[in-house]
Amino acid sequence: MERKSHWQNIFQSKASTGVSWYQPHLRASIALITQANIPRSASILDAGAGDSTLVDDLLASGFTDISVLDISPAALERVKARLGPLSKQITWIEADITQVDLASQAYDLWHDRALFHFLTLANERYQYVSVVQHALKPGGHLIVATFSQDGPTRCSGLDTQRYNPETLSAEFGQDLTLICSLPESHQTPWGAEQKFNYCLFRKNS
Repeated sequence: MERKSHWQNIFQSKASTGVSWYQPHLRASIALITQANIPRSASILDAGAGDSTLVDDLLASGFTDISVLDISPAALERVKARLGPLSKQITWIEADITQVDLASQAYDLWHDRALFHFLTLANERYQYVSVVQHALKPGGHLIVATFSQDGPTRCSGLDTQRYNPETLSAEFGQDLTLICSLPESHQTPWGAEQKFNYCLFRKNS
């Protein structure tokens, strides 16, 4: 409940462009989704999506099976309002990612930009990885973006866990193979620099 209250307050009190992670388009994520070369009918989960525009761009690209998950109902309502009638094409999931009950082998691609690095406790990361292993199809793809090892130690009033591709890969274990990584130097709306690593994994068949 504490985590939910924190993020609910963020999305109720700040505009989309007033948060540090704001980007008009998630270009690095889109590049890795393109590299994954999944069909337009693939089942995609955007985990910890907040009110990002990835769902808008996926719809515009012709993807037809998209689920958006976030702990904050305010964030989800903001995206629904932005999409208007298109929101009916999306599956909306309000849940804590460490506690959510997702169907087994439901997704071809799992996307997470800047959720995993807020899980600073080992048991929370274990729960997250267990959910990924359960919900991702064999041969499916996982995209996770976290602060790099020279990135911020805190964000939005919370501590963060920083990674390089090797340490992030170690968190997800041998069942997920690291395909490639992509560094990003993100400029916040007020001009500060945040360094990220985006990693693309494939779940072993």
